[in-house]
Amino acid sequence: MHKKAIANKIIKNSEPTDAECILAAQTGDDRAFGMLVSRYQKKVAKVVFGMLGNIDTAEDIGQEVFIRFYKSLDSFRGEAQLGTYLTRIAINLSLNEIKRRKRRNFFSFSAKNDKADIEFSEAVDENRAGDIKDLVNHALKKLNPDFRSVVILRLIEGYSTKETADILKLKTGTVLSRLARAQEKLKVILKNMAFLFLFLHILNLFC
Repeated sequence: MHKKAIANKIIKNSEPTDAECILAAQTGDDRAFGMLVSRYQKKVAKVVFGMLGNIDTAEDIGQEVFIRFYKSLDSFRGEAQLGTYLTRIAINLSLNEIKRRKRRNFFSFSAKNDKADIEFSEAVDENRAGDIKDLVNHALKKLNPDFRSVVILRLIEGYSTKETADILKLKTGTVLSRLARAQEKLKVILKNMAFLFLFLHILNLFC
């Protein structure tokens, strides 16, 4: 479809397809790009917050996903669905942020202070978890990033095993093994957290 025809669809508030919006955006139509952002910003935010938690940098990472996409518009050929393409960018940027955070912690604290700080932060986080959703989010944050990314894509975002493997550039067998190990680790984490909450509740009764 010609750019002018696509622009007319956008002006009339009709629903151009992703492919039509991408074509228009590639020729400089900011409205078309804005429609794509509106369609996928919640999906991207869900992936980023799942990987990083509710931290200040998570919003910046989410915005960076669309900045990267905008810069790569001319080379985008639609070989993968747009949602899958954006999810891959979100996962990669989140993993980079996790690596940066680990390096920053390593150079900012001594090993002893760093360990104490982590234990204190986890205790605060656990005390704030007020419902099942919070509990699961806190448990996910305790997983190794390699396991966390598989769980988010496969179980939360609903991608198939093959799609998850393609996004993470892993073999299907690796995805399945990581998923199985992640599920076992989550069971242990959630069980331990449940015992902690029960203990704190009982403690509060006597305070």
